[in-house]
Amino acid sequence: MSAPYTVRWGILGPGWIAGEFSKDLVLDPSTRGVTDIKHIVQAAASATSLERAKTFLSDVGAPNGTAYGSYEELIADPNVDIIYIATPHSHHFPQCLMALNAGKPVVCEKPFTVNTEQTRILVELARNKGLFLMEAVWTRFFPISVQIRALIKEGRIGEVRRVFADLSMAQAPEEKYDDSHRMVNPDLAGGVLLDLGVYSLTWVYQTLYHTLPAAVKPQSKPTVTGTISKYERTGVDVENAVIVKFPNSIGIATSSIRVAADPEDNNHTAIKIQGTLGEIRVDHPAYAPAGYSIVVAGKGVERVECPVPAGKGMHWEADEAARCLRDGKLESETIPLEESLLVMEAMDTVRAQAGFRYPEVIESTEH
Repeated sequence: MSAPYTVRWGILGPGWIAGEFSKDLVLDPSTRGVTDIKHIVQAAASATSLERAKTFLSDVGAPNGTAYGSYEELIADPNVDIIYIATPHSHHFPQCLMALNAGKPVVCEKPFTVNTEQTRILVELARNKGLFLMEAVWTRFFPISVQIRALIKEGRIGEVRRVFADLSMAQAPEEKYDDSHRMVNPDLAGGVLLDLGVYSLTWVYQTLYHTLPAAVKPQSKPTVTGTISKYERTGVDVENAVIVKFPNSIGIATSSIRVAADPEDNNHTAIKIQGTLGEIRVDHPAYAPAGYSIVVAGKGVERVECPVPAGKGMHWEADEAARCLRDGKLESETIPLEESLLVMEAMDTVRAQAGFRYPEVIESTEH
């Protein structure tokens, strides 16, 4: 058996989500049945404190990694194969630009950027430079997502005509968040649509668009309408509803931090994928469901459990990136860059219809 392909990661932005990702990286891949890939947390950088980067590496189980006190140093490290960007949404675009311009492949946390034009610039730059680029929407790589996409393609529930997807959490923002918190701070591209709504839209797009034959996709681009409710104190959105109309189907995506999708956390259905023969009901939370039910008329209910065998489940997106690097692919087939652009376009459209724009320094393509 050949040795596993090893990828050395550089972690840009040592916050909470980067910590979860990195802890998954250092897990033994065999715990999830993977033998062809190995990950190393090679380095991490904080723009504010070298000590913070050192503490981060120790905390995630990579004490031998190299700590840097600037992002430029991390990106310049010749021992780093790929950069994982996990800073606030407002910073994704300039930091992706920095990494790509330095010749480094990039995996960037969702949402890719603040707006479509920023994402389009990154896509064009990566393609021109022949560099791998991927949005880290971890949900796309869960076995549960893979299984459900396969069920749709094989026609298990007939022709899928409608999808309802929701990710809502009752968080009482006035009590929980200071106005400087990234969730409600417009200067950090806060708001529910870009943070939670992207997961609801992920389910709409991965079920109604991604599963289409390649030949029909160019004629299947959706039209989008939507609305948002704004947070009185800072002006970002705290609730939203998005209707995505494809030629032969409709997706309805909602998210909120005012109400809960599942008040008692009892595997309440978060996504309903409805076909002409039945439906698939996917558990809450939409970002990491652990089970689903197949309901076919006249055949009852089939329950399928999909627990994460170890870690949080962020390792599957890292495995995908590693295999793409190994195989010389510039983008993932599971989350093509075109689909990242389509989701960004949907969120742009809803924000424009609601008159919601971030500060110009955040929306700008000039960096």
